[in-house]
Amino acid sequence: MILAAVLLAAGQGTRMKSDLPKVLHPLAGKPMVLHALDSMRALNCAHTVLVVGYGAEQVRETITNDQLPITNLQFVAQPEQRGTGHAVLQARDALRGKSDAVLVAYADMPLIKSETLQRLVDLHAHTRGKLTMLTVRADDSMQFGRIVRDANARVVGIVEEADATPAQRALRELNCGVYCFDAEWLWENLPRVQPSGAKSEIYLTDLVARSVAQGHAIEAVILDEVSQVIGINTRVHLAQAEKIMRARINERAMLAGVTLIDPATTYIDADVEIGADTLIEPNTHIKGKTRIGAHCVIGANSEIRDSEIGDYCVIRASTLQDATLEDQVEVGPYSHLRAGAYLGRGAHLGNYVEVKNSRLGEAAKAGHFCYLGDADIGARANIGAGTITCNFDGERKNKTIIGADAFIGSDTMLVAPVTIGDRARTGAGSVVTKDVPPDALAVGVPARVIRKFAIRNS
Repeated sequence: MILAAVLLAAGQGTRMKSDLPKVLHPLAGKPMVLHALDSMRALNCAHTVLVVGYGAEQVRETITNDQLPITNLQFVAQPEQRGTGHAVLQARDALRGKSDAVLVAYADMPLIKSETLQRLVDLHAHTRGKLTMLTVRADDSMQFGRIVRDANARVVGIVEEADATPAQRALRELNCGVYCFDAEWLWENLPRVQPSGAKSEIYLTDLVARSVAQGHAIEAVILDEVSQVIGINTRVHLAQAEKIMRARINERAMLAGVTLIDPATTYIDADVEIGADTLIEPNTHIKGKTRIGAHCVIGANSEIRDSEIGDYCVIRASTLQDATLEDQVEVGPYSHLRAGAYLGRGAHLGNYVEVKNSRLGEAAKAGHFCYLGDADIGARANIGAGTITCNFDGERKNKTIIGADAFIGSDTMLVAPVTIGDRARTGAGSVVTKDVPPDALAVGVPARVIRKFAIRNS
């Protein structure tokens, strides 16, 4: 069976009270529309159409920039939102004659699992019906339509909550609005659905009544996990979905061998990867596309975003953004690694060290109270407390180079551009404005150089 999919993402989401299109509001670190596309991606659809409307260009740009693009994705516009059926109808020209079945789902229902969609598609393929639908059993109606069945338990209709009788409102099987259609039947019948309601809208639910009237059996996959079909219409719904999504992410991490001391206070984004035997302490935020290796310790109150961390690293109460750490690196507490920070194997940063656009070589150390910006620091160099690379001259950023095995004394000011040679040293409190050759000592304000023979005779 050749499957196509239509994902509806045209609504403004007025109840979100936001200028941002509803489907771009983040959930566990990425826009909800990307979660919905992830579920679609797993189905290997021959064609996928995203119906966009409000903020169409923002939505298109967000999806185009996604690092895991979905193949055969096409955007179609619904400039005027006139109901779910009208939205699907916009995809007819793009899909007609290209598939045997069409799956319809919603971008603002991002918690639905790919395996649930696969169950729906598999049932449709097995029964070869005209319409197969997803329903859920729930005590809270969520204002969904009720599923009406006959004495033989066959689906015979959907009654919207506003139109339901007291007996119908007591029904606990609800319509989720997710369907798999026979493609030819869909494209033939959807244009015949008449607008209805105060806004003269075209609804997909009317296809259920049309299918029943034509004598076609309707099959349903019945969910018991109501959390999958929460639709996000307000910030309250978004917070509910966030809690559910993060619980899933944390459970997946723990089942993969990651220890979370307190899952309730551990916040891991959807695209984060963490190796086995890593321990995550409470009140930790791991965001974006961060990758953490095995056997690490991520200490309490750390925040890590879009960073690469090797194996056997220890991060204590520190902030990392766009940083790279090789294996066996230690950071913190209370250090800050900004964009472009790169720490080689075995490097060590102690407390209150800030690193920006700088590279520390293997086993280099900066123990206390340093700012290292636009610097290249050699292997095994030791950076004393209070060292500052004075990289900005008011117009441009300048480079500091510190050689291997160099020793930078406490409270040294390195006025870039400047180079400190291999094995060179600076005295405490020095202000270095000129290059220091290898094996030399620079002391004073401004620092003067004592060459290596003087060091040997001292």
